[in-house]
Amino acid sequence: MPTLLPSTLRSHRLPLDTSAQRLGFLEPVPEGERSDRAALQARLARDGYLYLKGALNPARVLAFREMYFRTLAETGLIAAGSPPLEGLSGDEILDPARVRRLLFDEIVRGEAYEALCTCEEIKGFYTWFLDRKVHLHKRKLIRHHRPQDTWTTPAHYDLVYLRGGTTRLLSSWIPLGDCPAERGGLTYLEGSHVWCEAFDRQATKKMVAESITYDLRALAETHQTRWLIAAYEAGDMVVHSPYIVHASLDNDDTRGVIRLSTDIRYQRLDDAIDPRWQNHWREDDGL
Repeated sequence: MPTLLPSTLRSHRLPLDTSAQRLGFLEPVPEGERSDRAALQARLARDGYLYLKGALNPARVLAFREMYFRTLAETGLIAAGSPPLEGLSGDEILDPARVRRLLFDEIVRGEAYEALCTCEEIKGFYTWFLDRKVHLHKRKLIRHHRPQDTWTTPAHYDLVYLRGGTTRLLSSWIPLGDCPAERGGLTYLEGSHVWCEAFDRQATKKMVAESITYDLRALAETHQTRWLIAAYEAGDMVVHSPYIVHASLDNDDTRGVIRLSTDIRYQRLDDAIDPRWQNHWREDDGL
């Protein structure tokens, strides 16, 4: 685990407080707990997340990354002539409409993406961990983020977007390639699942499907807690509670490497399923 915190991190171009009181590291699940379901359930209840280092076959993850950027290379997303696996950002996207068509019609609906999301390391884990037959939500999100992009995912918790089903669903956030701190990645607000769940259960009117804030620094200060980060590697997977607050950080990679990641959701098949999430992800699907 890293011992030094980065000196500069941003989200939506707003700087975070990187002092030790406001920034820390995700705690990986120790190898001795990986096959202990009760220990993992207790850890998830305590922390709101399970950071599973090397849960997936890195070769499988990197093969998908290479396919993704190779498919979109013609649009100018990656630097002309560069190896697709590296994901080096192009100077400009030549055809944004073509990017959307290839992403939503070929990649999101493609066999390679489905195979990745249902591989034994993921579906098998959830079947074992939830101790039931499981259901993968068809609406699965995959995002690329270039250093020059100014928009990042704001602070939110997943349940506000999934009101039509069970509260017992779990999300997987998977970096599709190495993702050191300067390349951004997902960050989690320590302990937020506790107060979010308490608030959500007690509220007479459920929070609408919207983000909390873009100002991560202020949110951590308000709740006197820390944002947790990691130097993610290909093969890592984070499983998190639908109540924990999380957001993405800016990609400030000096080499211009694009961050690529996916987030998917599993639940028990016999629990209520939100019908709005049973269609392929589209940019205009309203969720």
